[in-house]
Amino acid sequence: MPSDQTLSRFSMSVPAWAVRASGKLNIPVYRLSRGRLMNKVGRAPVLLLTTTGRRSGQTRTAPVVFGHDGERVVVIGSNAGNSEPGWSHNLRANPEAAIEIGPKRSEVRARVAEGEERDRLWKAMNAQYEGFDHYRERAGREIPVFVLEPR
Repeated sequence: MPSDQTLSRFSMSVPAWAVRASGKLNIPVYRLSRGRLMNKVGRAPVLLLTTTGRRSGQTRTAPVVFGHDGERVVVIGSNAGNSEPGWSHNLRANPEAAIEIGPKRSEVRARVAEGEERDRLWKAMNAQYEGFDHYRERAGREIPVFVLEPR
């Protein structure tokens, strides 16, 4: 298995359209396999996040690396160090969302972590997938850390 550093460098070299295309492929494979396939980036687990488009009002689903913080789920809006992902903008506009972890679907409410909580969660997520620090260097923006709480 490639290292997180190798994976993050590779993902930063891939054009944005290719990242979107791989995400579109990931969703049906993840669902058909009930989360047994395309469920990791390196060692880090992947969930499917469904948000409501802030302009279109249509549901949008994206595969996203996640971590647990107790019963809460944590996701980071890094987009491989590119511009902020659409799902991140959607969560800011409408925090009601759904996640799929394996075969289980849950309704959640998102909020952006701040201060000490953000720092703690960033470190925990980066311990799980070291690419986030590389993405932060490239992004030139503060990358949002979202806490997804059960509804």
